[in-house]
Amino acid sequence: MSAGRGGLRGRWKIVLAFLAVAGPGIITSNVDNDAGGIATYSMAGSHFGYGLLWSLLPIMAALIIIQEMSVRMGVVTGKGLSDLIRERFGVKITVYLLFGVILTNFGNVIAEFAGVASSLEIFRVSRFLSVPASAVLVWLLVVKGTYRSVEKVFLFACLFYVTYLISGVLARPDWAEIGRSVVAPSLDLSGGRMGMLVGLVGTTIAPWMQFYLQAAVVEKNIGVKEYKHARLDVVLGSIVVTVVAGFIVLTCAATLFKAGIRVETAADAALALAPLAGQYCSALFAFGLLNASLFAASILPLSTAFLVCEGMGWENGVNKKFSEAPQFYGLYSLLVFLGAAVILIPGIPLFPVMYVSQVVNGVVLPVILVFMLLLVNDRKLMGEHANRRGLNVVSWTTAGLLIALTVLYLLKLTGIV
Repeated sequence: MSAGRGGLRGRWKIVLAFLAVAGPGIITSNVDNDAGGIATYSMAGSHFGYGLLWSLLPIMAALIIIQEMSVRMGVVTGKGLSDLIRERFGVKITVYLLFGVILTNFGNVIAEFAGVASSLEIFRVSRFLSVPASAVLVWLLVVKGTYRSVEKVFLFACLFYVTYLISGVLARPDWAEIGRSVVAPSLDLSGGRMGMLVGLVGTTIAPWMQFYLQAAVVEKNIGVKEYKHARLDVVLGSIVVTVVAGFIVLTCAATLFKAGIRVETAADAALALAPLAGQYCSALFAFGLLNASLFAASILPLSTAFLVCEGMGWENGVNKKFSEAPQFYGLYSLLVFLGAAVILIPGIPLFPVMYVSQVVNGVVLPVILVFMLLLVNDRKLMGEHANRRGLNVVSWTTAGLLIALTVLYLLKLTGIV
């Protein structure tokens, strides 16, 4: 009996140890189902039905591989990714990299506030009220909070992604057809499918994720002893984000694609769902968009602030006060309020901003992957935790496939092939 109790206590200790570490991986992955991501998944389902569902499985595997390397570098070195890039490759390369990622991230921030505006306009709330209010809300959350308090809010926000699972059930999809599309997929990438596939990769494995994840691991002081729990955090987060993405695709495939309705935004999808799947499904879809947009509108500027301040060697971190890290909080504030202001420009088209930002993610990602792989293979930096041969084969193959996919898409876009 006592042995049984001892085993139970041991299991509880493991669970508690995991809960103490969990957060960075789950949060980073779930934020990736943001306004632009939901728009992309909605388009994938409404334009191509269940045809691209299969792609989410290899994308999930790639996400796990990439984020595991981020976590491992964070726990071993105690430094963020842009900090390591500056130390290894120099300031000039770092500045070029920072410039490119800042532009990409700013487009993503605008997309999040576009999501806020679109979702609340469904409930007849003007963007001139919703966008400024949401900007102030996310700014106060980070500037006035600590890492622990901010992380709790972010983890709570993750729970609301269940709305997409419920929407998927209410849409009554053809589960047998879904199974066939995943097990025996059509690999036809013509007629816009190539661009959509790059968009799916770009929204599921975004460049900003690697910078935020590693910075969060460092700020939470997760060490090598907690690595296995941090790795599990990443795996769970990657699985959850893929399941949610899949349900968004199948919801739109089962309703919009079947009815011949091609939407261009997540808000359009929410509105179109009402007569096809009911008001509850439509409202849940819209609420999920609002939650995702607010969630990402907090994280993306934060990720950018970490990225720039680490790369430039400036003080950074949510646990620091504004006076202790003025560049960090100043950049965060600029991105939040400038991103919100862009959405208030009369007549600005929301869809191009949201979708193009995801495709740009897919183009920038391979560059980040190359830097990561060079760093994680540096034995002076990583010691015994550097990539082993088997993992290197998988990692470089993943990076090579993503690069090839991006190049092929750009060639198609320019009409060369």
